[in-house]
Amino acid sequence: MHAKRIITGATGLLFIVLTMECGMVFVFSIFIAATSLIALYEYNTIAFNESEFTPLPAISYPIALALIYGIYIKNMQLVLFIIIFNLFISAFTSLFGYNKDNKLDNAVIKQVFGLIYIPLFLSFAILIRSADNGAAWIYLLLAVVFAGDTGAFYVGSYLGRNKLAPLVSPNKTIEGSIAGLISGVCAGFLIRYLLLPDISWQRCLIFCIVIGIAGQIGDLFESTLKRSAGVKDSGNILPGHGGVLDRIDALLFASPFAYFTIKFF
Repeated sequence: MHAKRIITGATGLLFIVLTMECGMVFVFSIFIAATSLIALYEYNTIAFNESEFTPLPAISYPIALALIYGIYIKNMQLVLFIIIFNLFISAFTSLFGYNKDNKLDNAVIKQVFGLIYIPLFLSFAILIRSADNGAAWIYLLLAVVFAGDTGAFYVGSYLGRNKLAPLVSPNKTIEGSIAGLISGVCAGFLIRYLLLPDISWQRCLIFCIVIGIAGQIGDLFESTLKRSAGVKDSGNILPGHGGVLDRIDALLFASPFAYFTIKFF
């Protein structure tokens, strides 16, 4: 299990580095789009069941690409229009599938939420990548999230005693959570030293703590989704990690917080 986790993580990291070092925001955006579509498919599989109006998940995929395109060209008015348009189309489409046994209002809410939760949130990484020193900030973001996840996993596995959120994720512990924050801060300061020496240590510390907390909440939230659906993993595409959504759950919340922390601090 640990070997698979390490091999899969190292392979994914290498692929991300190659994508980043190509020097083109467009290629990175394609990577974000592909990741979003896979994760969105896994989310739809978890969130929807056969009794609900099935066209709604299908509508989400082209809308997701449109959202990512709007972020890529930095047209926030277009992004807002796409969100409104999707709600209109989803609501209109649901009218034709209504019957007293369907909970169409829940289905529409889940579809709209899935688009905001995955492609929109993850697309903030594109905005970060497009900014000054964007590649370095992305490396900092990934270092904090992945080091935090690794530190929490291993310390929690071997030293964890006190449950963090037993009803949501019984294996997560307070000791692991603290270790994850510390690991993320340490990794963040290493990336700062190597790639972003001009930012202050105070700014780096704020960034690492904000991203560390946001990432852990994102991880716990995805666990809530899976527990509500009665599934262990979002998928099985990544050996040792489960699905793509399992791997990027922390990044989904961390990416928008990273963008706004960079912008305002």
